[in-house]
Amino acid sequence: MRIAIFGAHNVGKTTLTEELLESLPGYTLETEPYYQLELSGYEFSENPTAEDFIEQFNYSVHLISESGHDVIFDRFVVDILAYLHVVDPNRNIQSFFEKAQTLIAEIDLFVFVPIEEPDLMQDYQPDLAKLRSSVNDLLHDWISDFGIEVIEVKGTVLNRRNQVLDKISNPHLK
Repeated sequence: MRIAIFGAHNVGKTTLTEELLESLPGYTLETEPYYQLELSGYEFSENPTAEDFIEQFNYSVHLISESGHDVIFDRFVVDILAYLHVVDPNRNIQSFFEKAQTLIAEIDLFVFVPIEEPDLMQDYQPDLAKLRSSVNDLLHDWISDFGIEVIEVKGTVLNRRNQVLDKISNPHLK
């Protein structure tokens, strides 16, 4: 199974991914394209730019295309595209949107980690709070635009993990 975890920054995607890896023997992790690119020497701007998100989008496409089965993606092209759109709303993203639609067919389970109320991270990185909120809202809208069937997880890390594991063991659960 190929699982994509997506959402805005600082919502608990990586923490959830780590919990899932402990519960799903044999699965591998594809960490966020941002971190993989940074390790390979890519220098990101101090403030996020459209070009940074395009680089991450293209790298994510590569990761998905080259991956095998039993992999968890910590971030997916859809949330990277949402960042691109929020940072540069006048950019034509149609070709990216179409590529994302193609890649959706490659994923078996989508897990959306939204900003919860109350937001436990509301004081973290106040300069990026508006970006985070805008991306979260856009992802809510895009889930239906892309026609993605997702599980939206909430609660503690263990609750979130259990929601995903329940969905894996009972794929017909809503």
